[in-house]
Parts: sequence; C-alpha cells; structure tokens
Amino acid sequence: MKSKKLRILNYTLAAIGILITAAVYSRLPEQIPTNWGFNGTVTYSPKSRIWLCCGLLPLMAFLFDYLPQIDPRRRNYVKFNAYYDTFCVFLQVFLLIMLGITLSESFFPGHISVGKIVTLAIGVLFMFIGNIMPKIKSNFYLGIKTPWTLSDEEIWLRTHRFAGKTMFAAGAAAVILGWSITDRWSGYVIVAMLLASAFVPCLMSYVLYLVAPKIWNPRLMPA
Repeated sequence: MKSKKLRILNYTLAAIGILITAAVYSRLPEQIPTNWGFNGTVTYSPKSRIWLCCGLLPLMAFLFDYLPQIDPRRRNYVKFNAYYDTFCVFLQVFLLIMLGITLSESFFPGHISVGKIVTLAIGVLFMFIGNIMPKIKSNFYLGIKTPWTLSDEEIWLRTHRFAGKTMFAAGAAAVILGWSITDRWSGYVIVAMLLASAFVPCLMSYVLYLVAPKIWNPRLMPA
C-alpha cells in the first residue's frame, strides 16, 4: 500500500477487531455461531474459533502490504495504487462487519437477519469491486487471473471491463433482492452472483484468446 493514511487505517481496523474480541471474549458463550446454512440452520463451534475470524484482519492487512512487493509485475501497481489501497480498506471493513455479526449473534441469537445482512454486505462489496475492475492493471494477485488474461494486456483489459459490469450488476441485484426474499434464498442469490460475476468473465477471457486476438494482433492466435 502506497497511501500512508490508508495503510494506517488498514492496520487500525485490524486492531479494532482484536481489541473488541479481547474485550468480550470472557463473556462469550462456550459455543458460538460460525456458519449459517441456506436453509436457516446454524452451526456452532467452540468460542476459541472467534480468534480465527479476528485473525483474518491483521493477516489481510499484512498481505495487502507484502504481496505487491513480491509480485513479478509490481511496477504495474503504480498505475492503480489509489484503487488498490481503497480496495484493501474496503475489504477490511467487510471482514470487520462479518466479525461483528458473529459477536452479535453470539450474545443475541436471532436478533438480526444474518442472511439478509450478509447478502447486502457482499452485494455492496461486489458493486465496489465491479467499479474498480476496469482500473486494475495486470498483476498476479488482484483481478481475473487466468492464463489468458495474464498472457496478453488487451485480453486483460477487455476481460476486466466486462467483469466490472457483471460484478457491479450482480452486486446491485443482491442488494435489491436481498431485502425482498426469505433468508433461505439469500445464499442462492450470493451463489448466483458469484457465478455470474466471476465465472463468466473467466470464460470470456478464454473466448477472447481463441477468437478476438486476431482483431488486434493475429500473431496471438493459438495454433
């Protein structure tokens, strides 16, 4: 991360998660909810599992800082640093929300509609990612990383422009539909969103590799 302010915010969010968890850990029940099924069933685990959720925050903060340094295409990060740094903070906020949901349901089971809130949070996250997708330059850690996007800049660009549209649309659909369906269907909305916004662009990158390269460079056509 290049922005000093956003880097500090990134680690501050991680520290907030750790401090909140440490403050309430002794009062947590021995079994806490850790998974919510599509049919509304809740899976419980020992309360020590909360440290795994909490631990994701500092781990991701470190990885956000470290991974660009070892990326073979690290020079490309200069071209989209602002978007990368904002994404890192946005994802930290998302993880902090997920931690908050787990803690809230541990103390007040059934107090909130977990399925709908998670659907809304993921929808907003995907809308944000979709918005920055066209700005992401070729790298090995962020974006649609298929052999075909990594092999050609034009395929990368066109794939990410398309992925930006699909991810934003899927995220918007999740936000809109998440409040009008039952909890049982919230998970299916998320699955459909992931399929539409991730798999389709990956498939498109392969199609571009097979067909479209002849438009801008015939030499890239596979034998």
